[in-house]
Amino acid sequence: MYENFYLEDRQAVFDAADLIAEFGAHAGMEAAARASRSREKGNVVHFCRWRQIERLVDWMDSAENEATRH
Repeated sequence: MYENFYLEDRQAVFDAADLIAEFGAHAGMEAAARASRSREKGNVVHFCRWRQIERLVDWMDSAENEATRH
């Protein structure tokens, strides 16, 4: 299944890679936690950004996408 999601800029990819390097298999959970903290603070922009990064981390971790990553 091909999943489309929006990335605002290249920095989101760098942030996702940093999370993966630092948290490994738990990177998606860390991105979700950051999104949750942003929502609690009322910061909608950062909430949306971290949710996008969470989806990107999950996509990058998916075995289905192994052949399509460059």
